[in-house]
Amino acid sequence: QVQLVESGGGLVQPGGSLRLSCAASGSIFSINSMGWYRQAPGKQRDLVAAISSGGSTNYADSVKGRFTISRDNAKNTVYLHMNSLKPEDTAVYYCKVDYWVTGGYWGQGTQVTVSS
Repeated sequence: QVQLVESGGGLVQPGGSLRLSCAASGSIFSINSMGWYRQAPGKQRDLVAAISSGGSTNYADSVKGRFTISRDNAKNTVYLHMNSLKPEDTAVYYCKVDYWVTGGYWGQGTQVTVSS
């Protein structure tokens, strides 16, 4: 079955940087879009950034200019480079991978905490 393994979360000071990774495995089908969502305590899960199979990207307004999403198709991996982190970026970050044939799958989530 499909597995998504996330890594790279942690504690960082305001203004710092982190890179999240999400590696997908277990499917014979090709991946369409890949993305990152986040959920803060008491809030809904919202899209942070997404990247299509063709490389087109989409970002939440709150992270534009600070976060960059990228993917390595050979490794079925999506990355989220986060710079100039703010306390309001604190959340659990989830990756989502959408396969052309079998639909979407979620990662287990990784905690990002921005605090001094």
